[in-house]
Amino acid sequence: MADVPRPSAEMKIVDAVTAVVTCGDELLMVQRQPFLKSFPGFHAFPGGKIDAEDADGAPLPDCCAGHEPRLLRGLLRELVEELALDLTPFAALQIRALGVALTPPTMPVRFNTYFYLVDLPQRPPLTVDTREIASAEWAHPREWLARFRAGELLLAPPTLAVVEALAANPQAPEVPGLDFRTRVDYELPVIEHVYGVRNILVRSHTLPPAQHTNCFLLGDAQSHRVLVDPSPADADEFEKLCSLVPRFGIHEVFLTHHHPDHHQQAPELARRFGVPIGMSEDTHRRLLDKKGHDYFHDLAIHHYREGDTLCRWLDRPVRVHEVPGHDEGQLALMPENRAWCIVGDLIQGIGTVVIAKPEGDMRKYYATLERMIAHAPRVIMPSHGIALGSVYRLEETLKHRRLREQQVLSLWREGHDLESMLRLIYADLDPRLLGLARLNIESHLDKLRIEGVLDGATA
Repeated sequence: MADVPRPSAEMKIVDAVTAVVTCGDELLMVQRQPFLKSFPGFHAFPGGKIDAEDADGAPLPDCCAGHEPRLLRGLLRELVEELALDLTPFAALQIRALGVALTPPTMPVRFNTYFYLVDLPQRPPLTVDTREIASAEWAHPREWLARFRAGELLLAPPTLAVVEALAANPQAPEVPGLDFRTRVDYELPVIEHVYGVRNILVRSHTLPPAQHTNCFLLGDAQSHRVLVDPSPADADEFEKLCSLVPRFGIHEVFLTHHHPDHHQQAPELARRFGVPIGMSEDTHRRLLDKKGHDYFHDLAIHHYREGDTLCRWLDRPVRVHEVPGHDEGQLALMPENRAWCIVGDLIQGIGTVVIAKPEGDMRKYYATLERMIAHAPRVIMPSHGIALGSVYRLEETLKHRRLREQQVLSLWREGHDLESMLRLIYADLDPRLLGLARLNIESHLDKLRIEGVLDGATA
């Protein structure tokens, strides 16, 4: 639920620039702040979008000759803004174009990003702008690649493509796979922000502004492999997913919870590949009640609970965690070293989580958020939107819900009923989403009632 417009094919594509800075055999990477809207907590290269003022300006240094001036002005500006790195004093400086990466149409914001390699003769002092950058670090490209393959880095596909190319050849004239159109041509988009956790973007019947449910493929090679939350919206999307799955092979389908955009056509897919379906007992019961007792006919069902092992990632067990609140039977998945956590609809990368009866419980939602924040996984992977570095978004979600609760309580004490609260709190919300907003207010009122704050009165 959110008041953000649904992305469209006509969405404007923004030009951006990225500086791949090297010095000797080392490569500079920055870690983006977890509070940023775009690629929060990701390791990346410095850069940003091209501004209107980059079209004109002071003459460029000789090292920029042969490149489009507005792009190089943006490049120089971003390096100064983010790292206090001024390239103009460097006499022996080489800048060469590596290629252009266009953001896939499945993303809510699209960038046409020009990558330039900037080879410095000596390592300069850096001062990071903490409004965007958490840290900056030098390492050999092979070390960066090793850290990614150990599950320690959160990378966008173009960043990984550059690291892989420079690890193989520091003088690489081009970067294979920099643009999504030149990568492996799967039937559906497959993104691997964390090594060994493949995210398949499956178009689903979900709530706007989201259009896809993240379907995850987990499990080491030559081990138990699991497809999490396949929910294709129609027959065409179903067949695309079924064509993709054999490239990796699966042994089980797993459902995080019972909402339709997490299980639609999942039984048909399990039958197609002759594999069982795993879920919580609560999810199993709710689906049978809603879909009929033949919904899983001829399928083996595995029930999972807190602490169970689903599969292995980098030879570590991936544990099941019970995360009620949004849905009583919802399960999350996290390896023992807490490198990442697939949280289902505990939070949203796009939109806002709805807590609605009978499966939703605001008190349990608070408790689950607090528990997952205490676990502190390095990366959060929601069912909608991109991966998120750190538990910052969990913390902000809990803070937001507490502020909303205080707002609801204040309005109740002023004598407002639920409909009046809805108009006041969500005055600017898309009218199509008001019904969902009403459910969240009801859940806050129920929580306050159970805790005795409303003294049993009805708003």
